[in-house]
Amino acid sequence: MKITINQRTFERFIDYNQIKKRIRLIGIQLNVAYENQHPVFIGVLNGCFMFMADLMKQIHIASEISFVKLASYDGVDRREQVDELIGLDVDLRNREVIIVEDIVDTGNSLKHTMDLVNAQKPASVAVCTLLLKPAAVQHSFGNIAYVGFEIPNDFVVGYGLDYQGLGRTLPDIYREIPSLSDPSL
Repeated sequence: MKITINQRTFERFIDYNQIKKRIRLIGIQLNVAYENQHPVFIGVLNGCFMFMADLMKQIHIASEISFVKLASYDGVDRREQVDELIGLDVDLRNREVIIVEDIVDTGNSLKHTMDLVNAQKPASVAVCTLLLKPAAVQHSFGNIAYVGFEIPNDFVVGYGLDYQGLGRTLPDIYREIPSLSDPSL
């Protein structure tokens, strides 16, 4: 199935049933890893909202939820600068923290979030991301512990991810099909 968003064409890449299965497995891993603890899940908005909602339905341990809102894209282009639109509103000192990301590509927004979290001296920090683009990561992270899918460095939309504000509500994830006039082909 193909869709078009603002003159860009995308094809279905990961369907919602695959996403749900992977989230169920991540939920089991988190429930076991944090069984006798009280972690704080920090979601990175806007992209994480669908993943975080489905993930939290799988979490059966005592936990808290908070969010930060960052901006690191101009349409399809990643920016090095990360803007913090909503900051942390919970005390993380000596707490177990799980950062929930929709996607880690360059890692700029994750690095920014890690800096915010680590400034509060948590007991531990783990990262849970639905998508990871290993070929695009520009920072070193030793704590990306839970990954839904490793994907190539393609531009993707759907399931919380957008292109110019559109496509977030699609249940599946789509990847861009390069146009024949694309000079990078």
